[in-house]
Amino acid sequence: MVIYLISFALAFYALAFWFFSKKSDSRLPWPLMLVAALAVYFLGLGMVDAPAVYRLQALARDFLFLGASGAFFGYLAGRRRWFFAGLGVATLALIFFMRGVQYPTFPYKAPIPLDETGEFLVELKGGAGAASLEALQNRYDLRIARAFFPADTSITDLDNYYVVDVPGRGAAKMAKIAHLLRSNEAVVWVEGNEQVQAEPLPAQNVPAAGDNSARYGLNDPGVSNLWAFREMSMEKLFGLLEQEKVKPVKKALVAILDTGVDAGHEDLRSNYVSLKPAFDNDPKGHGTHCAGIAAAVSNNSVGIASFSRDNAFYNVTSVKVLGAGGIGTQKTIIEGMLFAADGGAAVLSMSLGGPSNQSAQRAYQKAVAYAATKGAVVVAAAGNSNRNAKDFSPANTPGLICVSAVDDQLNRALFSNFVKEIPMAVAAAGVDIYSTVPGNQYAAYSGTSMAAPQVAGLLGLMKSLRPGLTAKEAFDLLHSSGKETKDTPMTGKFVQPYRAISRLLGK
Repeated sequence: MVIYLISFALAFYALAFWFFSKKSDSRLPWPLMLVAALAVYFLGLGMVDAPAVYRLQALARDFLFLGASGAFFGYLAGRRRWFFAGLGVATLALIFFMRGVQYPTFPYKAPIPLDETGEFLVELKGGAGAASLEALQNRYDLRIARAFFPADTSITDLDNYYVVDVPGRGAAKMAKIAHLLRSNEAVVWVEGNEQVQAEPLPAQNVPAAGDNSARYGLNDPGVSNLWAFREMSMEKLFGLLEQEKVKPVKKALVAILDTGVDAGHEDLRSNYVSLKPAFDNDPKGHGTHCAGIAAAVSNNSVGIASFSRDNAFYNVTSVKVLGAGGIGTQKTIIEGMLFAADGGAAVLSMSLGGPSNQSAQRAYQKAVAYAATKGAVVVAAAGNSNRNAKDFSPANTPGLICVSAVDDQLNRALFSNFVKEIPMAVAAAGVDIYSTVPGNQYAAYSGTSMAAPQVAGLLGLMKSLRPGLTAKEAFDLLHSSGKETKDTPMTGKFVQPYRAISRLLGK
């Protein structure tokens, strides 16, 4: 804010005095000052946390004002006795303009709506509490409350985050309050508490893999519907685990952050560990489908299977971060991430997200860092909009593994976001994926939501063998051992469990 005010004002006055002075004098400092001020202005604009379209709008708005000011100063240049009076009037216009645009806050008009019960997440400086916002709170009747309660506050400053609810909100009011929050000396960061959702796509069919369960040494009848087993060479993985008599160093826990999980499902219950009874049901069905992909009970003569024949390596649990309709918020997701990490989860699987109003969200990044410090690897779906995943959260959060979806021919799924600009991204099966749904039932869905838990299940196996495995180390293994897809730069490599585990074991 300060950089903008100073650079814009300097450009304004440099323009004014350039017209006032004799332009023929090459020693005049005003052109140089104008160029320097505009350079700093562009630097400040580039640092603004807003989509490119908002920056372009701001650029057009600001230069329209400077252009009008230049025309006014040009008119005054021929009437030098009136120049300073005119400059005073122009200065009043400058002050009015700056107060009106409230730079660098931009309107929250992007597709993702904010939570109506808490529109902003605000990070305060250490030691500053809600009292530092009291004047603003009283002025606008805001409701302010602590947002996050991590168990270990020594490794994060997420406990300094507050959620701000704006009653009777409107676009102009929201922009004004965001500006005032950002201007408060106790505030470090402000971001919208965006709504997030999970919505799987109906499957077109349930393709048979062309293999029966016997090929994999399994008695689960639904395995013949899992085409991903064929592409992942699962028989090689199972053979490796048994031939090498591989045992877990520590049984891992894979947390499904979603709509809940049907804990009593016939193909999940013996692999399921409850962290909280309220999370052990699933009115939507999305979380249960993801849980089956990651950790269905193998060799129990029902349903499908997962990443080992004997189910000895990891369990699955649920953290409910989305409501019955599949909608949650950035706040509820981060709360779930902290809860899962504090609950001992080794892998956090998030089949959710959406386009983001902001180009960077510190709270997500801090939550991923907290989970990593607690020993967990975070996985997120790339998104189902056939767009750049870097514009979607939490998929674009540094430090997590992002997963795109491919079909049974290893083409990027038509709906899958592309991950070319995501530092740690891989691909997994995400079209016509057969898995568990509530009530001891099974169904096929499509989506990057279905791809992410396949990677999460594999990571659960990897973390059980090397509990200290970091997200970067895990990604390097998945990437180096992965299979090329039909468009690898846009999808990342397709995960290969046998190769990944072989390299992990030093084989």
